[in-house]
Amino acid sequence: MTPRVDLTWQKKAPRLGHTDGMKEKQPNIGVGLRPTHYPFLEPRPQTSVSWFEAVSENYMDTKGRPLHMLELIRSDYPVALHGVSLSIASAEGLRPNYLENLRTLVNRIDPFIVSDHLCWTGLQQQNLHDLLPIPFTEEALNLIVEHVDHVQTYLQRPILLENVSTYLRLPRGDYTEWDFLQAVADRSGCQILLDLNNLYVNAKNHHFDPALFLDGIPTHIIGQVHLAGYTDMGTHLFDTHSKPVYPEVWDLFSSLIARAPNVPVLIEWDEDIPEFPQLEEEAKKAAHIWTYHHGQTHTQPVSTAVFTSLS
Repeated sequence: MTPRVDLTWQKKAPRLGHTDGMKEKQPNIGVGLRPTHYPFLEPRPQTSVSWFEAVSENYMDTKGRPLHMLELIRSDYPVALHGVSLSIASAEGLRPNYLENLRTLVNRIDPFIVSDHLCWTGLQQQNLHDLLPIPFTEEALNLIVEHVDHVQTYLQRPILLENVSTYLRLPRGDYTEWDFLQAVADRSGCQILLDLNNLYVNAKNHHFDPALFLDGIPTHIIGQVHLAGYTDMGTHLFDTHSKPVYPEVWDLFSSLIARAPNVPVLIEWDEDIPEFPQLEEEAKKAAHIWTYHHGQTHTQPVSTAVFTSLS
């Protein structure tokens, strides 16, 4: 039986897919807010990015410098909050204290997007600090839809859920991953944060065509895109967020952004973090691809050669 979902909060919830004051038909590229860049950002320099994304948990239990920096950034830019510990697929249920802290932060910052991952993160109230895979079954779908309904009603706004990278195969379920993502969005009213690096990592690790996945996701359920770099471990790809975006992932992005010009796009870089100007260069590459498809002039073809020359 499909759970009944309460969507009354939608009447007053913020619209997804557009940042504050952003005009349509221009690149909408953000970067992750990381403590490494606080000294660069604190004087409030001019940057070429449109918005920032902050890891929710880094600001939920502090009122020190991190929260000060987040509020400083929020005074100049739209901000998205991206969590790693919601554990939306946990069979043990959601944690009330976590949701209370998240709602306090959301009300304080007023982000244009609130997101987390389509996964579970622990058992018996213990956070394993890992994004653990889920079976793509009807039972899991019903549980997740119920939890999403609770979270969205509690926060009085929609959330986004991100596809995660995985390193083992679970028993065959009732859905493909892309069909499961669509079913979660359709039944719960949430949207999908489509991480194209995770998509590519999974495609290579589990031997499927990434274009098949991408073509299977309707653009209207995509509320945000993540781009990042992986590490090739020889036997598998590992989602480290420690390198520039690879050409193969740029190709997936080019295919998607041609069909979804207004989706907000984020450059993630979490390990071996470069200086902020180098991070900006990755954002400029994304803007270049967007401009190729939707700008006034098309100066270069979108191809692996172009991406290599920009690296």
